Amino acid sequence: MAKLFSRRTAAIVAVAAASMLVLSACSNSDSGSDKVAVSLITKDQSNPFFVAMIKGATAKAESLGVELTVTSGVDESDYAGQIAAIENAISAKHAGILIVPVSTEVNAAITKAREAGLYVIALDTAPDPADIVDITFATDNREAGLLIGQWTAAKLAGKKATIALLDIFDDRIVSVDYMRDNGFLAGMGIDVKDPNKMGDEDKKGKYSGGDYEIVGNVATGANEEGGRTGLEQLLAKNKKINVVYTINEPTAIGACAAAAAAGIKLDVMVSVDGGGAGIGAVKSGCINATSQQYPLLMADLGVQAIYDIVKNGTKPSKSEGLDFFNTGVKLITDDPQDGVPSETTEYGLANAWG
Repeated sequence: MAKLFSRRTAAIVAVAAASMLVLSACSNSDSGSDKVAVSLITKDQSNPFFVAMIKGATAKAESLGVELTVTSGVDESDYAGQIAAIENAISAKHAGILIVPVSTEVNAAITKAREAGLYVIALDTAPDPADIVDITFATDNREAGLLIGQWTAAKLAGKKATIALLDIFDDRIVSVDYMRDNGFLAGMGIDVKDPNKMGDEDKKGKYSGGDYEIVGNVATGANEEGGRTGLEQLLAKNKKINVVYTINEPTAIGACAAAAAAGIKLDVMVSVDGGGAGIGAVKSGCINATSQQYPLLMADLGVQAIYDIVKNGTKPSKSEGLDFFNTGVKLITDDPQDGVPSETTEYGLANAWG
């Protein structure tokens, strides 16, 4: 992981739980009764997306003199690690928490934090239900999925779509999972029935350009290895897969390797994230189009919001027509399709995180 701290940053403090790291943006001697203390709780500290988020939060905390504690679990499924981090923030009497919730299992702990007077902001992943937190700063994940779905339908130009869906989980509900997955299908013109539930759409039917068949949904853990094994599993069921949706770019890169090893030439590989490696994969042709999001901005705005609440009582507002604050999304591709707004990989690299 890249170095995250300046000279004012304290050393990494080990905690008893092996799944967590705690990092401070200010030294202990610098803290005082007027210090604004904030906890940032990510899903892990290895995914470049969360590394970028930590970087954005740390920079903003240093500029404002905020005492920032950064904690995470070991992976996308470690809700126990997140619950422990929330409890620690309550005990430390922090002003607020910024959290990328792993699942609904953390809802009770978030409610406890709010009841204790902490202002809780979700980043990137809106909780379910949305009002479990005070506000969410995030990509419109449904729009991110919709954009790559619209691009896919236009790219296929009426050709049959035999679809593999590579998600995060199959044993828990996470908003980022169903919003991107269902947004993608809706963008293709497929009826998703319940927009907050994955897998209830008809497995065969018509998309906006022609016929489709969904081979299956596979949980990947949102990582490269999961993407590889996930697509291998679906290709074993149907080698005619020509469209692959992936929850994020590491998953897509793993799926690219699986397709290459199987000698399969895909028509479409799409994803969401917009990191440097992901945009590089678009440029190389592994990924055909991706929706770029902006984690540094999410974290920057989150730290600023809690600081403003403490210092002057100003609370952030939701974006018009949404139940969260939208930090924006852009479709990145070097193969633009009529009717689908997009930017080139040159733009994507200039605005990439990680």
